[in-house]
Amino acid sequence: MKAVTWQGRQDMRVEEVPDPTIQEPTDAIVKITTTGLCGSDLHLYDPLTPFMTPGDVVGHEPMGVVEEVGPEVTALKPGDRVVVPFNVSCGSCWMCDRHLYSQCETTQNRESGTGASLFGYSKLYGQVPGGQAEYLRVPFANFLPVKVPDGPSDERFVYLSDVLPTAWQGVAYADVPEGGTLLVLGAGPIGDMAARIALHQGRRVIVVDQVPERLARVAARGAETIDFSEVDDVPAAVRELTGGRGADAVHEAVGMEAHGSPVAEAAQKSLRFLPKKVQELMMT
Repeated sequence: MKAVTWQGRQDMRVEEVPDPTIQEPTDAIVKITTTGLCGSDLHLYDPLTPFMTPGDVVGHEPMGVVEEVGPEVTALKPGDRVVVPFNVSCGSCWMCDRHLYSQCETTQNRESGTGASLFGYSKLYGQVPGGQAEYLRVPFANFLPVKVPDGPSDERFVYLSDVLPTAWQGVAYADVPEGGTLLVLGAGPIGDMAARIALHQGRRVIVVDQVPERLARVAARGAETIDFSEVDDVPAAVRELTGGRGADAVHEAVGMEAHGSPVAEAAQKSLRFLPKKVQELMMT
C-alpha cells in the first residue's frame, strides 16, 4: 500500500509499505477513506526527529471502512464505517475505566513518560503505524473505533478523530464561568472548533488571527474577532472589548512551529517544552 512516511529531518515521502495484518485477536484492519493533517505533525518534521525511524508511517486523524476483524472482535464487522481516535487505549484498565484514556496503562510508554501510545507519533508514543495510509491496523477494536452511520460525507465525522475532542477538552479545561469570555488565539481547525463549542455553551468568544477567511468564518458563528496584523497591542485590544478586565480564560490554538520564527525554534531545541524524561533522553 501507499503511505506517508518519515524519512529524515524535514523529509516526508509517500512510499510503498507492507499492508498491515491482524496481529492480535482484537485487531481490525480499516481501509482509510479520509485522514487529516495535524499541526502537531510538525513536531515530527523537525524537533522530535531523534525519536523517529526512517519509514515510520505518520498520521493520527483517520476514518474509513472496516476491511477485516480478528476472531475476538464482536463490536465491528467488515463494512462498518468508523472514525479512529488518535490515542491507542484498551478501554478496560484502571485509567480507561475512569475515562483517562490518554493514560491507558496497557499502552503506557513508561520509559519516555509521555502517556498512552498514539497512532503515527514516534517512539515516544509507541511507534504505532499511523493513518496517513491506505490501510490501518487498529488494536482494541471492540473499544477504540467509533462507529458512524452511512450517508453523510466523511467531512461530517473525521473531526471526531482529534480536532473536536481536542478543542472540547481545551474548552473544558478553560472552565469559563457563565457569562464569561474566552479568548481564542488562532482560528485554525482547533481554534475554530473551540470557538464554536464555547459559543454553543453560551460563552462570549473573542478570536485572534490574521487570516481574513478564518476570521470571517468564526465571526459568522457569533465570535468577535481581532486581526492582530491591524493592531499594535493585542492585549490592549482585548481589554478594550471587555471593559478593561480582559478575558476569563485563554485557549492557545496556534503552536510554536506555526510562526516559523528563529526564537521559537531555539526555544523548542532548548527542550523546555518537552516532558522531563524526553529532555533527558535527548541529552544523552
